[in-house]
Amino acid sequence: PQGARNRRVGRRLGGGATTRRRRSAGVLTGPRRGPAPRPDSLGTTGCTPSPGTCAREPPCELRRRCLDQPVDGGAGAWGTARTLGRMSDATPTPFGTFDTAGPAASRADVLPEPVAAALAAWPTGAGPVDAVLLVDSDPDKADTAVFCETYDVRPEVSANCVVVAAKRGQEVTLAACVVLATTKLDVNRAVRKRLGARKASFAPMDDAVAATRMEYGGITPVGLPAEWPLLIDARVTATPHVLVGSGARRGKLILPGAALAALPNAEVITDLAV
Repeated sequence: PQGARNRRVGRRLGGGATTRRRRSAGVLTGPRRGPAPRPDSLGTTGCTPSPGTCAREPPCELRRRCLDQPVDGGAGAWGTARTLGRMSDATPTPFGTFDTAGPAASRADVLPEPVAAALAAWPTGAGPVDAVLLVDSDPDKADTAVFCETYDVRPEVSANCVVVAAKRGQEVTLAACVVLATTKLDVNRAVRKRLGARKASFAPMDDAVAATRMEYGGITPVGLPAEWPLLIDARVTATPHVLVGSGARRGKLILPGAALAALPNAEVITDLAV
């Protein structure tokens, strides 16, 4: 019969009119000629993202990025994958492997208010503010060991900012200490002695977060309360470039180690850590 003959011809031609109609709708069911489509910059195949549109029907899992939706894992102000992914070409980092990097002062929209304010009032003695870079990172990988492994950062260039509580009588003083990740803060001797306290210990997490207005795991020496002492181990300032928190769990700052010595109330101490 004519219908059966048409179906046989259709199969020999790769699906016939039915396949052509389905291909025109964006569903590829039969064999196609020519080279396979190349994956695009977002990792999908056959997708041509453009602002405010989605080229796939039905939309792929990355549709939120094409439509300027927030990238999962952080504030929407960070932008979209395509806008973040192009900054690193123009702004190389001294170490690490990051998809996104750029001058931190230009991204006040994604930084906690105290950090953005500190960058806006960057001290002259700290060098050019554009030397402070902001790199994007996964907030779930903010802890030092995991971060260093994920982003190919050596622990000896990563610095931790630790909030301590020093007690003398009924008075409690909060202070920040910056040490390299390869060392351990000497709280009981070096910190206690320098702050003139009877007892010194790590500040409770809730107190540190509330006082700094930063996120736990992202506390940074940039933008601390004006009255706080800032104690920095000499090995940190001797490091050409160090990585510190950005004030949030998403993102880190990279800056010259010597710049930290020019921050308000900063004091460089030999053997602050062991």
